[in-house]
Amino acid sequence: MITGDHEQTAASIGHEAGLKEWISECLPEEKVLQIEKLREAYGSVAMVGDGVNDAPAMAKADIGIAMGNGTDVAIETSDLVLMNSELHKIERSYKLSTKLNRIIKQNLVFSIAVIILLITANFAQSLTLPLGVIGHEGSTILVILNGLRLLRG
Repeated sequence: MITGDHEQTAASIGHEAGLKEWISECLPEEKVLQIEKLREAYGSVAMVGDGVNDAPAMAKADIGIAMGNGTDVAIETSDLVLMNSELHKIERSYKLSTKLNRIIKQNLVFSIAVIILLITANFAQSLTLPLGVIGHEGSTILVILNGLRLLRG
């Protein structure tokens, strides 16, 4: 957590949020420097903010997330806006996007494998038109059904 608040306030919020470390009493340019340090240490960095003082750091971060009730500058600078200011949805979104990437890769591999199989069978002249259509359209249905797994959360 990077905040412009005093140490006591930052410590109280940090403990309440379950954080082990935080940086307090930061001016906007110090927040940008801290984002750069975090990027060097961890790679990708997300910055959540709601005010004018957070906007430069949100712009510098890989992903800027604004609270829906924040200032216009923060909302315009951000990549993502939480309309209800519910921070727990950030973690849910991350897990969902990870699952989405995995399903997309599965669907691509499966689709390419089916196409290669159908092309090979066609060149071997062992594939009739009805079987080719059933194979292609059946694989499309399986890809759609695999994608629908995202609805489970």
